[in-house]
Amino acid sequence: MLDTIRDALPNRPGIGYKSQHFQDLLDTPGPVAWLEIHAENYMGDGGRPLAQLRALADRFPISVHGVGLSIGGETPLDRDHLARLKHLCDWLQPASFSEHLAWSTHDVGYLNDLLPLPYNAGTLTRVADHIDQVQQTLGRQMLLENPSSYLAFTTSTYSETDFLAELIRRTGCGLLLDVNNVFVSATNLQTSPKAYIDAFPTEAVGEIHLGGHDEDHDSDAPLLIDSHGKPVADPVWALLDYTLAKTGPKPLLIEWDTDVPPFATLRDEAARAETALAAL
Repeated sequence: MLDTIRDALPNRPGIGYKSQHFQDLLDTPGPVAWLEIHAENYMGDGGRPLAQLRALADRFPISVHGVGLSIGGETPLDRDHLARLKHLCDWLQPASFSEHLAWSTHDVGYLNDLLPLPYNAGTLTRVADHIDQVQQTLGRQMLLENPSSYLAFTTSTYSETDFLAELIRRTGCGLLLDVNNVFVSATNLQTSPKAYIDAFPTEAVGEIHLGGHDEDHDSDAPLLIDSHGKPVADPVWALLDYTLAKTGPKPLLIEWDTDVPPFATLRDEAARAETALAAL
């Protein structure tokens, strides 16, 4: 029997944890009510990272976010990696676990990126099988994150939202809705971000993510890059308001993974997220 983790996190702002903010979080967390960690950073044995994580877990609900399972990869899931992930989740007992609808492996190689997939019957079967394997191994429901896209596949026979809805039906997984990814993909593919949200299976959303993006000025058409290296853009905040009107209150995460600023900057972003929730 799987533990359903949807809504296990508080419907308040969280941030992606960075070790330089450890003492700030203990002393002056402000509106930050929960934390996300990347699983692969905590798969070792002992040491300061795990000691600090344990101290934080005594104060904050923790969301574990995987970046290395390659859920959409054509090869079988790495059993050693999955075993390390299970060990971490068994030890930490996080409020939530999530991964990406993407692939990052080929043969025996690992690509340091989260790459898109064609949405067709073959991909659907493969991804559903991998989700089933993860959920059965961990003994808990996982959330699947919508990707940021830079191109569309001619071999796709499902829309992204229909593909996600079918995965939910087959596996019972939940969804992590990244609003910045929606905005990035819609801009790059010249589609409507609001239409995407309208079609999204919002009843399965367990977390909502927000992050910054960059714009490539060398191309003729706007090309947005999901960089997680700057404040959330105003159009993304507006799309969040539109999204929350459909989902109701949800846990909101501020992601900032490159050019990480002082904690006060993240606290300010979290405060803006709390204002969006309070407006509901």
